[in-house]
Amino acid sequence: MAGFPTSFDRDELLKCARGELFGPGNAQLPEPPMLMMDRITDISGDGGEFGKGHVVAEFDIKPDLWFFDCHFPGNPIMPGCLGLDGLWQLTGFNLGWRGWQGRGYALGVGEVKLTGMVRPDRKMLTYKVDFTKAVQTRRLTMGVANGIVEADGEVIYQVKDMKVALSES
Repeated sequence: MAGFPTSFDRDELLKCARGELFGPGNAQLPEPPMLMMDRITDISGDGGEFGKGHVVAEFDIKPDLWFFDCHFPGNPIMPGCLGLDGLWQLTGFNLGWRGWQGRGYALGVGEVKLTGMVRPDRKMLTYKVDFTKAVQTRRLTMGVANGIVEADGEVIYQVKDMKVALSES
């Protein structure tokens, strides 16, 4: 869609964070340390479980990641909200990848289940986002998606009805 590739490396994700990928005023990823993925391995506007689009991305877990020192001292765990934020980041990225205009922001999530933890001995997170709806009208640009986060192949987070919108204001 919009002539963009279907995979992105870290340098390309950092271009998105600087506003250089989709253009000024359009969807951006946060810069590190809040950037919650290292690469997008696949993205579409018509694939995934519901045929409405999807994103698959990976995040390399290293024992020296910033959140392990403070959450919690002596019992390091990645905050679950950061995994959720990674899913929101990818949902917004997909909307920008479609060529849709505006800055992204999270609107909410219907259901969240956290069934595992990310400790420093994990090697990689895999994010999978499947759109159930992608809408662009004169007044509204929004994606609704379900997502999972896997840690070394084990599903540890599941979300339903995650909503992200783009706004030109």
